[in-house]
Amino acid sequence: MSDQVAGLLAGLVAAALFGVAAVVQASAVRRIGGRPTHLVGFVLRSVRDPLTMLVVAAYLGGFVLHAVAIWLLPLYLAQALISLSLPVTALASRRVSEDLSRGDWVGVGAVTAGLALLSLGSGEPGEVVTTWAFALAVGLGVVLLLAAAMVGREWSGPVLGALAGLGYAGSAIAVRGVGLPLEPPVVLAALAVPAFGLVSFWLYSLGMHSNAVTGTTAPMIVGQTLLPAAIGVALLGDGVRDGWAVGVAIGLVLATAGAAAVSRSPSSAATAS
Repeated sequence: MSDQVAGLLAGLVAAALFGVAAVVQASAVRRIGGRPTHLVGFVLRSVRDPLTMLVVAAYLGGFVLHAVAIWLLPLYLAQALISLSLPVTALASRRVSEDLSRGDWVGVGAVTAGLALLSLGSGEPGEVVTTWAFALAVGLGVVLLLAAAMVGREWSGPVLGALAGLGYAGSAIAVRGVGLPLEPPVVLAALAVPAFGLVSFWLYSLGMHSNAVTGTTAPMIVGQTLLPAAIGVALLGDGVRDGWAVGVAIGLVLATAGAAAVSRSPSSAATAS
């Protein structure tokens, strides 16, 4: 099996895990009662809740597979594959009584079509980055995300979802700094991965507490796809197949526009009961 096929399979299974886990996460956070606006209190309640711990286990399994995809594929493709969690979430969200409109399904279709173009146009991934500049940049990103989270705890579900997406994007970028040997910059990048993940998980839970799952997930998908795509190609050496630059750009636009359309849909923005 080639590295690209292995990476594609890992990304697809990770997307399925993330998509289903998002709906279970929404059910878990909504049954808590009040909005979990404090990170420490959220963590303490979560570790005592078996359903939330099941979600965490699913995310950890998905993350391992996602990391494999990041190492074997260009970041823009690895992140775009994770965007397939959106249609999985859309289907699974019916389990929490959230119906999607025709426009929602058009948006989901656009995401899927965009991913097909990205898959066809993907080239070779860049190498692992083990510099202090990279490690300090991702560390600063964690600090900025936490500061934004503290300020924006009362923001709407789609906005919190977008912020969570930027955090998950940071986690994916930080994975590119994890490798052997375990030098100090590598350790710092490795620590940034779970730090980004924890804050993003909290923000995502906050967003889904009072807003529709799909409406919160769609902007998260946009955030976690666009930023790594740009950084991967511009700074981390990710390649595009010869003659496919326009196709990859169209694929990113389709996937992003589809996710954004779902996030703005009245049915997806509806307040969860």
